[in-house]
Amino acid sequence: MEPLKDLVLPIDGKVQHYAWGGYHYIPDLLNSGKKEGEPYAEYWLGTHDRGSAEYRREGEDPVLLKDYISAFPELTLGPQAARRFGRLPYLLKVLDVKDMLSIQVHPNLLEARTAFKEENLKGIPLDAPERNYKDDNHKPELVLALSEFWLLHGFKPAEPLRQILNWTPELQWLLPVFGDGNYRELYRTVMEMSEEQTDRCLQPLLQRIVPLYRAGKLQKTNEDFWAARAAVTYADSGHTDRGIFSVYFFNLVQLKPGEAVFQDAGLPHAYLEGQNVEIMANSDNVLRGGLTPKHIDVPELLKHIQFQATVPQIIHGRKTADGAEIFQTTAPDFELSRFDLPEGETLSLTSRSVEIFILLQGTLNIQEDGKKSFGRSRGQAWISFDAAVSLITAGENAIFYRASIPVAP
Repeated sequence: MEPLKDLVLPIDGKVQHYAWGGYHYIPDLLNSGKKEGEPYAEYWLGTHDRGSAEYRREGEDPVLLKDYISAFPELTLGPQAARRFGRLPYLLKVLDVKDMLSIQVHPNLLEARTAFKEENLKGIPLDAPERNYKDDNHKPELVLALSEFWLLHGFKPAEPLRQILNWTPELQWLLPVFGDGNYRELYRTVMEMSEEQTDRCLQPLLQRIVPLYRAGKLQKTNEDFWAARAAVTYADSGHTDRGIFSVYFFNLVQLKPGEAVFQDAGLPHAYLEGQNVEIMANSDNVLRGGLTPKHIDVPELLKHIQFQATVPQIIHGRKTADGAEIFQTTAPDFELSRFDLPEGETLSLTSRSVEIFILLQGTLNIQEDGKKSFGRSRGQAWISFDAAVSLITAGENAIFYRASIPVAP
């Protein structure tokens, strides 16, 4: 493999067909064909082993981006990021959440490295359903709403949590368990129940709220709506999904388009409905806590959850000199920016290390300084390596997103 002369080039990502995905949004965004009945959940732009982006030179076979960056880390990442991360540190995604995702928690970096090594030593295959750690990285993540977007995000503060337990007759028995704010005991109690106990505790609640849900009498601002939807969605196993308890324990958050939230290690969360742009550390480590038919390792989950109240912090973009809106977090691995470029305007950008872009509206003409230009339309992506300069002209009003590595202090 030889280094490319071009530092700005088109790339194509990887579609993930998870069962909770929608059928139309991502295929329509990508202007690609779609198979009837096949869900299109996520579109990945990055170098993860489970779905690396690729570039294609005219007349040549496609090349995986992860292979190219691995072959030339300093050239592609820049010396500083190559030393610090040794790989592309982030993964950019577009998600279409039709059905509720699993409740989940992500480990911190030290925990991920240690546990990944331990599972390797045990000989657990990477694709085994009981495997918890698919890689050695943490997974902080930022979700930015493209539509009205609903999610669960951390434990409710103590008083609102006590109120909802009190207002829900079938859950009042948990009030003395929670007491003055014992989040650990509350969550441990419901997660360590047998399936028979879970069924016995939740069935009276579901017998009351599922008919209301089916009759369209519940609003999305009401936890009963999502608990009933979860019961209907995950009714095939023969048992009631214990994740329904968490619908009442966690903050129910509604994001408007353009609003974002950050989820660091240990914060329990679940996506419920809508489309978003998501950026995270380059990892697929997920510890699940319900709303899923997949493997749940309760002892491992309890080791990593932050048992404390969370007040959701809505993140809004901060305008910068280059016309971007930056959605800042504490994560060292990534930064997400949004650009809104009116028709006929040109923007000069100098990349910092390696940056990935995706266009979600309009058309653009992109030119590396002094080289041949190429066009991008809705749903298409491109990459810019260290110190490349791009001139971007909007053929019509363009909205695009940039994933980058934050400047180290």
